[in-house]
Amino acid sequence: MTQTKTRSERIEARTTADTLAIVRRAAEIQGRSISEFVMSAAEEAARKAVEDDRLIRLTEAEQARFVEALLNPKAPAPAMQRAFEHRRRLTGGL
Repeated sequence: MTQTKTRSERIEARTTADTLAIVRRAAEIQGRSISEFVMSAAEEAARKAVEDDRLIRLTEAEQARFVEALLNPKAPAPAMQRAFEHRRRLTGGL
């Protein structure tokens, strides 16, 4: 069974005549109302922005350094070793 979501929220925006004309034309081409077209485009852009925020992008050089660090990690610094040992004592080795 398909569940329909109730559209109860509203978004308003001001735009130029040129922008409205191109949005109107694009909506007509897709057989949608302006509202449907704008909301679909806005939702797609919003989802992409949220997804892009979760990604970490690295250059090729950064990727190579990252892989090298994973494959050949450096020994922990003395302060880090002390912190590990302190935690081990506090948690009983957990």
